[in-house]
Amino acid sequence: MTADVATIVRADTSSFRSITAETGEPDGEALAVHGFADMEAACIAADAAFDVYRATDREARAQFLERIAKEILAIGDDLIVAAMRESGLPRARLEGERGRTVGQLKLFAGVVRGGAWLGLRIDPAMPDRQPLPRPDLRMRMIPLGPVAVFGASNFPLAFSTAGGDTASALAAGCPVVVKGHPAHPDTGAMVADAIHRAVAACGLPAGVFAHLVGPGKNLGSALVRDPRIAAVGFTGSRDGGLALVALAQARPVPIPVYAEMSSINPVLLLPAALKARGAALGTAFVGSLTMGAGQFCTNPGLVLAIDGEGFDTFVAAAGGALVAAEAATMLTTGIHAAYTKGVDALANSDSVTTIARGKQGDGPRGQAAFFATTAEAFLADKALGNEVFGAAGILVKCRDEAELRDVIEGLEGQLTATLHMEPQDEPVAAALLPALERRVGRILANGWPTGVEVAHAMVHGGPFPATSDARTTSVGSLAIDRFLRPVSYQNLAQSILPPELRDDATGVPRLLDSTPRLG
Repeated sequence: MTADVATIVRADTSSFRSITAETGEPDGEALAVHGFADMEAACIAADAAFDVYRATDREARAQFLERIAKEILAIGDDLIVAAMRESGLPRARLEGERGRTVGQLKLFAGVVRGGAWLGLRIDPAMPDRQPLPRPDLRMRMIPLGPVAVFGASNFPLAFSTAGGDTASALAAGCPVVVKGHPAHPDTGAMVADAIHRAVAACGLPAGVFAHLVGPGKNLGSALVRDPRIAAVGFTGSRDGGLALVALAQARPVPIPVYAEMSSINPVLLLPAALKARGAALGTAFVGSLTMGAGQFCTNPGLVLAIDGEGFDTFVAAAGGALVAAEAATMLTTGIHAAYTKGVDALANSDSVTTIARGKQGDGPRGQAAFFATTAEAFLADKALGNEVFGAAGILVKCRDEAELRDVIEGLEGQLTATLHMEPQDEPVAAALLPALERRVGRILANGWPTGVEVAHAMVHGGPFPATSDARTTSVGSLAIDRFLRPVSYQNLAQSILPPELRDDATGVPRLLDSTPRLG
């Protein structure tokens, strides 16, 4: 089997077809599927490319990331049309997502050039120190090795083939093997071809990137078990993420899985805010809940409020806005079926009342839903806090601040928590902040969680089950840290030290004898 994974031989004769999300029907010609031999060849090529790729200088690696961005833009409108058909998402959303994908690549190009990610630390030798001399110690971060990335269903561009996991792993110096999401194979193939063109244009080994195509779970499971894979990036369901974690931990050499999985993203309507703008909050909440058919990992699926002035106004406004909400095409028929099952479970619960339902639609279209329950019932029935992936939310009515705190204390880990507040609410917010910090990765005020800025200070992560590792983020420049590990060098000669750790290195941030320095 050739190691040139850009033209990998598809030995498996089985096939599948791209699906049009709007109808749930197959479209176009049958697509060839990669088999286990193809997966193994991709991993062998990635392993062979690792030392060559990680040795590239920072400028060459940054230019490679920028070339990927250029090649994606060069695809033009065909990429947007394919993504629209396969995801059911509107043009404006996908054009924005393409911009985010390109922006992520450019962000990491800047990170690579800056060099801070290397984490350079130097403790010079102290031969005369008493009672014992100190050796010369120098440390840097190095890439882990080939990374397996699983494309996400809800972001066919920004969290898939050339998404954040791929961009941050490549920035760290790790070859990437992508298991493309079966819901958008044509979109993934276009982006994969763009990356292959960038690999060739930059003179890099072909094994730096591979894209595997196929339905089912077996190919992805085998990819995680391959001994050459050193880490995994995943965005998807809790069941899927936990399955990959279990596979990775059962290997002879366990590896980290950075899985973003499940979150209902509580929104807290504090008393003064509820009183001052209950109607506006109700309308804005529904806008966030139904955005993209509710298929955002930061979708606000839980609203917490203390019963009082403005509460009923919020409920009435949210209910009125939801009734008018159009049914929206969901990403896949499977996601639509799971959404319907989750909504039905809430609707049939004895402790839940239905505030409103959106307009019905034909085919795989999700009908928006908003429910209500009491804090007592919510605390007693953990199932009421399960994620329903789609435009469904539940309002929890609390009697007082103490009960609100009890609900927060009982929550699982989340990606976000939102505080809607007025200045008068700040003491309450400050008192709740420590509990929220223990449970979420991002706390925002007077906004909505649907929308994740790609920036240096962004955290898109959180305690389990929001992610499998609360110490990390999958968005923002800190994402590169997931695919790096520290190595310390003791008393090595200057001639064999990594160049950036030598005394004559310039232009790289370092901690020199406890003092921050630039080169």
